[in-house]
Amino acid sequence: MAEFNVSRTAALVGITVYTLGLGFGPIMSAPLSEKHGRKIVYLLSSPVFMLFTLGAGFSKSFASLIVCRFFAGLTGSPALAVGAGSNADLFPPHQRAKITAVFLMAPFMGPSLGPVVGGFAAQYKGWRWTQWCMVFVTLAVYIVSLPMKETYKPIILARRAKRLGLDTKSTGNEGGAAMKRAVIVGLFRPMHMLATEPVVFFLSLYTAFAFGVLFLFFAAFPYIFMRPPYRFDTSQSGLTFLAIGLGVLLGGLTGVLIDHFIYQAKHRLAMDKGETHAAPEHRLYNAMMGSWGILVGLFWVGWSAARGAHWAVVLVGSVPFAWGNLCLFTSAALYMTDVYGSLNGASAIAANGIFRYTLGAVFPLFTVQMYSELGIGWATSLLGFLSVLMLPIPWVFYKWGPKIRARSRYPVVM
Repeated sequence: MAEFNVSRTAALVGITVYTLGLGFGPIMSAPLSEKHGRKIVYLLSSPVFMLFTLGAGFSKSFASLIVCRFFAGLTGSPALAVGAGSNADLFPPHQRAKITAVFLMAPFMGPSLGPVVGGFAAQYKGWRWTQWCMVFVTLAVYIVSLPMKETYKPIILARRAKRLGLDTKSTGNEGGAAMKRAVIVGLFRPMHMLATEPVVFFLSLYTAFAFGVLFLFFAAFPYIFMRPPYRFDTSQSGLTFLAIGLGVLLGGLTGVLIDHFIYQAKHRLAMDKGETHAAPEHRLYNAMMGSWGILVGLFWVGWSAARGAHWAVVLVGSVPFAWGNLCLFTSAALYMTDVYGSLNGASAIAANGIFRYTLGAVFPLFTVQMYSELGIGWATSLLGFLSVLMLPIPWVFYKWGPKIRARSRYPVVM
């Protein structure tokens, strides 16, 4: 803030534009991965991401920093968006929950581990080292991923046919017109589903709210812990996010256990009855449990911090919030994929991602003002009251999901 002479709120714009880039990047990267394959998108996007991150670190003006951060988010998004496609390539639906739970921990572990590393880097080396650290980690992962094989079957088959000298012109996805159409569909269909499908809208609204609050904590935790009675410094404030990481780990473990002991049993029972799959509503157990974790965590954090309780007591409250957050998102992603199938399910997830990252981008911008005006207890309670309004959403879909699905404008599983 001091180097560029900007306010605390303006300094958070770097997080905002980066998060927006993560949300809108899949509009381009997903169609590209279906036209040219998953691997080439990974291999080309990561170096560009590192270049823009370097640009952010070398920025001499606030404007150049913001531009580089946006394009870093845009080119860093394929790791998340295309990664979900790679999982779909490799694992059948009934085996996907465990992998999804582990994979989806990544966008939640980043916000918990990033401030830990960034806090020490910023305090002892300067803020530019937060960018260097991202480059170092990305480079290490990039080198390890170089031997990775292509997973997208149409691309594998097309390349095999080409090696055999067979005609591949009829594979359909060639040409600039096809690419343009894919991008338009990639943007229009998610927006249309968000506007017309209750399943997509309400689950996306809930997960976006929870994700937005997670990003709001980027500003709320420093506000809480860097003032009396805690008086943490920058590095100590970053360490508080380890509690979020613990909750995320527990959320991932919960997803694995629920799948192993409950969903797989439901799947086997459905197979014994001659059905091809268990009802999609059995994916919602995580969300129904997690909705309570979000509610309890928000009120716990807000009022324990407002009363000046020991810092450990405050952080214990953030564990159920983070646990519930991941449980909710994992459950929603699996449910929408099961309901709409692989193609339209991907559009539903894309709609969820745009909504989620948009709120994640916006929430930190009003955090300091909200906490200053309302106080820590009531500001966090306001978020808790909003979570009360949204808590019934997964329960409603569990109870009346089949009736709601029957009214869908898209092909759905019945």
